[in-house]
Amino acid sequence: MGIASDFVLIVVAGLLGGVLARAIRLPLLVGYVIAGVLVGPYTAGPTVVQIHDIELLAEIGVALLLFSLGLEISLRDLQPVRRIALIGGPLQIVLTCAAGAAAGSLIFGIPRLEAVWLGAMISVSSTMVVLKTLSAAGVTSTLASRVMIGLLVVQDLAVIPMLIILPQLGGLDNVLPKLARQVGIAAAFLIAVIVLGTRLLPWLLKRILAWGSRELFLVSVVATGVGVGYGTFSAGLSFALGAFVAGMVLSESEFSHQALSDVVPLRDIFGLLFFVTVGMLFDPSFVVAHIRQIALLVSLIFLGKSLIIGGLARAFGYGNMAPWIIGIGLSQIGEFSFVLARTGLGAGLLSKSTYDLALSCTIVTMALSPLVSSAALPIGRAWRQWRGPARDVKAVELPKMELKGHVIIAGYGRGGRAVARVLRDAGIPLVIAEWDHATFSDAQAQGVPAVWGDVAQEEILHAAQIENARVIVLTIPEQSTIRLSVERARKMNPSLIVIARAMREHNIAELRRLGINAAVQPEFEGGIEMVRQTLASYSFDEIEASRLISNLRSDLYGERL
Repeated sequence: MGIASDFVLIVVAGLLGGVLARAIRLPLLVGYVIAGVLVGPYTAGPTVVQIHDIELLAEIGVALLLFSLGLEISLRDLQPVRRIALIGGPLQIVLTCAAGAAAGSLIFGIPRLEAVWLGAMISVSSTMVVLKTLSAAGVTSTLASRVMIGLLVVQDLAVIPMLIILPQLGGLDNVLPKLARQVGIAAAFLIAVIVLGTRLLPWLLKRILAWGSRELFLVSVVATGVGVGYGTFSAGLSFALGAFVAGMVLSESEFSHQALSDVVPLRDIFGLLFFVTVGMLFDPSFVVAHIRQIALLVSLIFLGKSLIIGGLARAFGYGNMAPWIIGIGLSQIGEFSFVLARTGLGAGLLSKSTYDLALSCTIVTMALSPLVSSAALPIGRAWRQWRGPARDVKAVELPKMELKGHVIIAGYGRGGRAVARVLRDAGIPLVIAEWDHATFSDAQAQGVPAVWGDVAQEEILHAAQIENARVIVLTIPEQSTIRLSVERARKMNPSLIVIARAMREHNIAELRRLGINAAVQPEFEGGIEMVRQTLASYSFDEIEASRLISNLRSDLYGERL
């Protein structure tokens, strides 16, 4: 069957590797790389024969990966943290790349040019691993998480100039003219793609959708990504660069969400091919022979990136635990280092030993990342105990007035706005506590009393006059912030009534253990209201309907609150 049998072997091995990775709580792509090692030429057992042909197919995986990245990236994500993202992000990449290159050359004896490639690979963190870790912890909307996501977006974007610049370092004699030529071609191609893409592509996709063919829409989207990629390749640039630019152009159209949802399954299959081929080039005997070297470099990566990124976070004004969470959370190496490693190896600019070292460290840091990230708060607290109390967290104070019996609403999103609107109509005094400065400004513009800062901090609670408050309503989704807020608020005001949002079902029991007065699970409440509306449409007896809804609520929440 030739390449067909190799394809079947890779998919089956990828499935087994993915199942194994999921079972031991590792990222799926680590399982795919391990599967590639098992079907590669350096291990016994079934082996892929047409390696070169599979590698060519894997290039489509890289293109689709970057195409979907372009579709997903929204510069609006950078707005709340634009200063550290747009200034600190490039600074972090340069500092980490320099530190990695210096360590590679001076400590590990890697040739200078290869050490630069190694530093570039170390400088990027894993978007997949970080987002999965934040989502599992239910903290995707915290200030530290927003900073991390902003830095990840900048790092992902930085891969594109890296793919242009790094291959030009091979010939250092005429590097500046070569680099200028490549940048000029890239800029001209980028302008052409943007002009044609913003005018021709939406018109074409609208015509295709008018025919009602979902299949043809998918084909046209994929053709756009790989077609533009092939255009950049023909112009002497990276195939993946063109796919990324095409994705960014399409992301500004009304078709971006549907295009992304349609292309994701195809991206995942070809992405599996790419990560498996990465593993196929890996020699396990290298790990055995260089275990101490790998352990040392992994330790230096975790330590060095944590200090650089955490230090930058602190320099940009983020205090308390945020620098520890941000620095340690982004201390792993990311999936795009695989793309850089394959590019360097394919261009003959990376030796096999450096490739194996980089690949080993990437896999190990990604696998250990959730465990290492969980240590951020304990390390931060230990540091704070050693260094003494933190300085006051910056906050915007309320107008000088004495509040009593008021409600503190933590979070001014949709839920917080709804609560604030009703309380204002009822004449009940309230204060908003909101960390997002743009949202805080919205509250002020609407004449709502507000303080800016993290509600889990005692200084912010004090600014909201927690000592005189009657109720605190925690509408924020982050359960870790809620837990800390409840503990500190109750310490400052033991008679306080606490109403908190539960993100998931199991959070209800956690909140009860904290002694809150009421937990609200949005999905439960939505289902209960749907039941009520359904019964009302049948003119159901109100007393019986109330009994049935009360029983449902009791079953969902476990007991009456």
